[in-house]
Amino acid sequence: MKSVKVGLLGLGTVGTGVVRIVEGNQEDLSSQVGSPIMISKVAVKNIDKLRNIEIDPSKLTEDPWEVIRDPEIDVIVEVMGGIEQTKEYILEALNLGKHIVTANKDLMALHGSEILAKAQEKECDVFYEASVAGGIPIIRTLIEGFSSDRILKIMGIVNGTTNYILTKMSQEGASYEDVLKEAQELGYAESDPTGDVEGLDAARKMAILSTLGFRTNVDLSDVSVKGISSVTKDDITYAKNLGYEMKLIGIAERQDEHITISVQPTMIKQSHPIASVNGVFNAVVVHGESVGETMFYGAGAGELPTATSIVADLIAVIKNLKLGVNGLKAIVPYKTKKIQSDEQIFYKNFILLHVDDKAGVLARITQIFAEYDVSLASVVQQPNEHNPDAEIIIITHKASKANMDKVLKHFEQLDVIQRIKSVYRVEDI
Repeated sequence: MKSVKVGLLGLGTVGTGVVRIVEGNQEDLSSQVGSPIMISKVAVKNIDKLRNIEIDPSKLTEDPWEVIRDPEIDVIVEVMGGIEQTKEYILEALNLGKHIVTANKDLMALHGSEILAKAQEKECDVFYEASVAGGIPIIRTLIEGFSSDRILKIMGIVNGTTNYILTKMSQEGASYEDVLKEAQELGYAESDPTGDVEGLDAARKMAILSTLGFRTNVDLSDVSVKGISSVTKDDITYAKNLGYEMKLIGIAERQDEHITISVQPTMIKQSHPIASVNGVFNAVVVHGESVGETMFYGAGAGELPTATSIVADLIAVIKNLKLGVNGLKAIVPYKTKKIQSDEQIFYKNFILLHVDDKAGVLARITQIFAEYDVSLASVVQQPNEHNPDAEIIIITHKASKANMDKVLKHFEQLDVIQRIKSVYRVEDI
């Protein structure tokens, strides 16, 4: 029985997990596809590096092109990361008729449309389940499970680092700086955490999910992004007192055929299941026109959860190979992209103001909201324990982003407002 030969680009944490699963579950995996699966060549940065997995040294190479151009290799599994150079490897592999499995969210968010178009041209598979939410099979679900429905909204916690930080701040009353340091010590956050904490990682994942969910080519530049570095423990306390949890939420919505995508700290009603997703776990909520709301929960990262998704994609590629149907499931966006303007985007807002503690201030503030057609759901004024000013806590009804921006700009010019302390989106769902 002829084996299927696989080339692996990268042998870090996730690559090691792929080898463990393929070799450890070889009998079961082979029975599923009808032939043995052999990892025949692996590209690494340093052949001499000590590894925590046994692998035949003769399979290792420091030249990725040696893996790409090996005529015996059927499938390339890319877990090395990187963008521009990795794109060249992938495109060349497709030109050579090889199928691709990748976990590279950065690559797919920035160059996915080009790669998928090349795959369709060459009748090759490109599967990338592990690029979003690690062990949660959300990409396959969007492509297949929702193929008969019209997706209206995708909402998710898709970055484990920020969810861990906000969870610890909520549960322990710790500061952002202290929890970030702890997350770095535990390996949950990089030494340079910017990509995670400023929302870029989540934005790239939301671009991928939006492209699949709405069948249109969503670029990273289409995603409005705000990270969590300005979130304070006081903000989280206010949210909890009002019945909300603070989460970094990616939201993609469709109204008519116009879409909007954002990533930002959001106050989520505590009664919604996604508010209970804590630590490094991820969750994605999909709202379909027919099926309504469904939620998918699981590990968003880690060696084996991510490797499990990669190997599942590998199995799917090999099954297609056996059936001779590779390239038929390439999802190439076909709809014209229409992005909502700020006048079309509506949601509730939480605003915390520090103001002069004197008569007439509250009336002036509510008047400004009225001037810009922003209706208020609740207003609470209380003394500030640490300063001679007062705090005003406001939750609006749904208002257009354009009008809220006008309100905030007006507030910046108002001498009785000392500081616009916090502004967050509110989701009752």
